[in-house]
Amino acid sequence: MQLRIHNEGWVYLVISCLITIIVIPFHTILGIFLAIISAYVFYFFRDPIRAIPIDEVVVSPADGVVTYIGSKKNPLENEKDQNTYTKVSIFLSVFDVHVNRMPIQGSISSINYIPGKFLNATFDKSSKENERNIISVKSNNDNFYIVQIAGLIARRIVCNLKVSQEVAKGDRIGIIKFGSRVDLFLPESYDILIAKGQRVIGGETIISNPKNILKINNSKLI
Repeated sequence: MQLRIHNEGWVYLVISCLITIIVIPFHTILGIFLAIISAYVFYFFRDPIRAIPIDEVVVSPADGVVTYIGSKKNPLENEKDQNTYTKVSIFLSVFDVHVNRMPIQGSISSINYIPGKFLNATFDKSSKENERNIISVKSNNDNFYIVQIAGLIARRIVCNLKVSQEVAKGDRIGIIKFGSRVDLFLPESYDILIAKGQRVIGGETIISNPKNILKINNSKLI
């Protein structure tokens, strides 16, 4: 298995390793503790290869546990968009992969960063009150929204996308540090194939299969 970490993790890993090397000759116990911290930094920022389904399905934008599924208006509260969406919320613990992935193929319509609080990301109200980054995507004339939400511990949202950028399903879109939540808003006409409490894998778990065409082992590794 190929081991790799997200680019955002290198500075933390290098710093923690250097401090460990400096401290361990003088304070063995503290050095061992710092070595464990360094190992966790690598573990947190890990960026595993995923098998992305190439069929016309919607995949999970993040690793974690589904904490909410329900009907909502668009997260931007845009009056021009009066459609109702199915909102799927995924909570990422500090032990989950935090690299976020694009759930569908499309074009980035807008990216809106909204400062806010740092409430526990398991609370549904964190979707409206916490610091967040709202990504609007147009795919097959449908609007989708991916919302990166900071949590109680998470203090920085990284988004590597640009407006008008063309993205493929499964592409890495950014990372949230450390412990967070990702909301996905799909058109209400899309059938939801997951359930509350289910664990999902970013880029692999199928959230919706709008055309009811599901082919096994039809995927690409990225």
